[in-house]
Amino acid sequence: MITDFLLALLLACIQGLTEFLPVSSSAHLLFPSLLFGAKDFGLVFDIAVHGGTLAAVIIYFKDDLIRLAQAWLPWTNHRNQEDFNLGLNLIVATMPIVLVGLIFSDLIAERNTSIESITWANLIFAGLLWLAFKFSPQTKNLLSLTVLTAVAIGCLQALAIFPGASRSGMAITGALLIGLNLKDSSKFAFLLSIPTILGALILMVLKDAFVLTVDDLMILLTGFIGSAVIAFLTIKVFLQFVERIGMTPFVIYRLLLGLALLLV
Repeated sequence: MITDFLLALLLACIQGLTEFLPVSSSAHLLFPSLLFGAKDFGLVFDIAVHGGTLAAVIIYFKDDLIRLAQAWLPWTNHRNQEDFNLGLNLIVATMPIVLVGLIFSDLIAERNTSIESITWANLIFAGLLWLAFKFSPQTKNLLSLTVLTAVAIGCLQALAIFPGASRSGMAITGALLIGLNLKDSSKFAFLLSIPTILGALILMVLKDAFVLTVDDLMILLTGFIGSAVIAFLTIKVFLQFVERIGMTPFVIYRLLLGLALLLV
């Protein structure tokens, strides 16, 4: 039987790796339970590992975030319009998943999703990602985004409420569908994760009050640090190679993963 510490480290690594890749974190998080009969650490552990991935993406994009913040300061005399527009597009693209999360918050909290539903969602949305990548003209960049196209990306991201869909995968799919090039699609999806994960964290914290022991804190710290380190490295490597490797390897991987889960 795997120890709680090793399980926490394994789950943190899975979360950090899969949160930002166009694969399904929900599908991958099934494997510790299937292979080791691992227990569920619950909502408070989810908060810890999501907090780690949030810290990672904030640190990685700190320069971009500083520019966005400066463009939105009310007393700014010489506002950078490009950064202001990007900030606006990130805000409106976040709205759909916020609304969906609020409407279906009780359903999400129940955590009763079956392996079969996660598997089929993984397969279906992997196919959609491949179609978007294959047929997108990829002629636009972040400067081409409008409020309407940002909302469209946000609506696709909101489909990540279905476990197995992949939040980053759906955001990248939406960006490709409106013609954004792959590198900027990935960057926008990563930046979009900041308000999305932050909103999810706030919702999870408001759901319950927690009484923690020293052992609990060690598990949570392991989850936070592990997911943060792996997520940071994942973002760095992915953005460096995404244009070279494309989406096809991830789609093939998700199809093989789905087939493996169907055989379980």
